[in-house]
Amino acid sequence: MSENQQTFVMVKPDGVRRGLIGEVIRRIEAKGYTVREMKLFVIDKELAEEHYGEHRERPFFTELVTFITSGPVVAMVVEGTDAVVGARQIMGATNPLEATTGSIRGDFATAIGENIVHGSDSPESADREIKLFFG
Repeated sequence: MSENQQTFVMVKPDGVRRGLIGEVIRRIEAKGYTVREMKLFVIDKELAEEHYGEHRERPFFTELVTFITSGPVVAMVVEGTDAVVGARQIMGATNPLEATTGSIRGDFATAIGENIVHGSDSPESADREIKLFFG
């Protein structure tokens, strides 16, 4: 059953550096979703560590935090029917080598560590991430 949802989407520092903010938003809106809130800012270390907290014990945690704090990001609240799954389809697989052509990662990303965008993977994650980034 379809439902109206909000999800969290972020253009990561590599996407901002490469001038892909507009392209990411265009694809989200072209699919019929609405950007409800948006802000451009540099994530501080504390917020980054909280955002990636589930990976704290993993060997790549420090690399995640270093990358996400390396430059500005665009954080967004995106709304629409089944927005969590729909936004992730627009983004494509986390590994750009597995992402389909036509998805953001399939068209623009080349490495799993710098894959242009982040999106919530569940309604629960969306709620947590929206609160974390937008209060």
